[in-house]
Amino acid sequence: MKYDIIIVGSGPGGYVAAIRAAQLGKKVAIVEKSELGGICLNWGCIPTKALLKSAQVYQYTREASQFGVTISGEVRPDLEAMVKRSRAVAEGMSKGVQFLMKKNKIDIITGFGKLKQKGVVEVTDGTGKKSEYQADHIILATGARSRELPQLKQDGKKIIGYREALTLPKLPASMIVVGSGAIGSEFAWFYNTLGTKVTLVEYMPNILPLEDEEVSKQLERSFKKEGMEIYTSSSVESVTVEKDVCKVKIKTASGEIQKEAEIVLSAVGITANIENIGLEELGVKTDKGKVLVDAYYRTNVEGIYAIGDIVPGPALAHVASAEGIVCVEKIAGLNPEPINYQNIPGCVYTMPEVASVGMTEKEAKEKGLEIKVGKFPYTASGKASAAGHKDGFVKLIFDAKYSELLGAHLIGYNVTEMIAELVVARNLETTGHELIKSIHPHPTMSEAIMEAAAQAYGEVIHL
Repeated sequence: MKYDIIIVGSGPGGYVAAIRAAQLGKKVAIVEKSELGGICLNWGCIPTKALLKSAQVYQYTREASQFGVTISGEVRPDLEAMVKRSRAVAEGMSKGVQFLMKKNKIDIITGFGKLKQKGVVEVTDGTGKKSEYQADHIILATGARSRELPQLKQDGKKIIGYREALTLPKLPASMIVVGSGAIGSEFAWFYNTLGTKVTLVEYMPNILPLEDEEVSKQLERSFKKEGMEIYTSSSVESVTVEKDVCKVKIKTASGEIQKEAEIVLSAVGITANIENIGLEELGVKTDKGKVLVDAYYRTNVEGIYAIGDIVPGPALAHVASAEGIVCVEKIAGLNPEPINYQNIPGCVYTMPEVASVGMTEKEAKEKGLEIKVGKFPYTASGKASAAGHKDGFVKLIFDAKYSELLGAHLIGYNVTEMIAELVVARNLETTGHELIKSIHPHPTMSEAIMEAAAQAYGEVIHL
């Protein structure tokens, strides 16, 4: 079988690349050993957000009296039903990808794909049968898996990763979450909201350590207000499972402590899936567990490309999709703009939500830039007050000389929907004054963006 392009992996990088290639008239096949849509659609982004929505609805019912709504009888979370809904949402999305494959006449090859030689992919199906497929161009989009630490070996039952956290059979009484990045923080908020006693352990000085420090501190306050226990500048030294209890030694800034929990969730990052896919045999260069590529995702071996979590850069679904599009457009002879990795938005779907793009205040200062910082709190937002979500703020960082928007850092209700405005603004090199003079609808949370820009330049009205 001969194709123009074969893509190994059908996650948000792989399937998007396949569709764009088909749109450009290429004969395309996609190799997938599991479910179409990859981890993001089946075991990551989508089912996680479905669970978080269930927790949000439960939170609303608990606080219904604040909105003038009386609920009689006991309201309790049903984890089994939440998981069932989450899996149904993921399954529906996976069927959607199947439809898109059929619509765009993309062949689906089921099995484990491996580079056999230049221009050849060997696929091993579930029975062990091997078949070979040829292509002028092969794109690797094999994604990543939960990273394991030597002192935190996952057994899938008591010491778990994100995959097991999505499908626990019952609500644990207690849980220690190790790592407070997006995955760790989202699961910590989810289980804490449902009533699990959650302890969050972070090695760095702040939770969400990649975010602006003010945002991290605000989320920590919100978490603690909800009853979560948080240890920063701390590390898990060992976990011992005795009967149904995990005994966890935690090294903190003030000394070693021991905590017990029913479940330990390891959320200490991800590991790229680059083993046993033929990289060494073909001499494809890697570094620190990632495949090395140029601005158009070409490896050092002609005809072999890599995108998504297996290449350097943010391991985010929307980044993988963008990389896939740039990659196939270049293959097709178009002239796509390389991705600007300084303008990639990041989102965390806790309550309050977190969203950011560009430099943090600390990074801007470390670069020696003269800056103006504008900040508008949700407590001054009419829409936030009406919605009952007053935790949070919008923080914008501008270059003092040119008024360029260097970074945007948002925490609060609905900010994951608001961040796109600021990504576009940065892409168009919009100035602070242009943001101020762009009339925002009232009442909305997005007004806080205009007000934050105005605050940076001493023109804020509602503070």
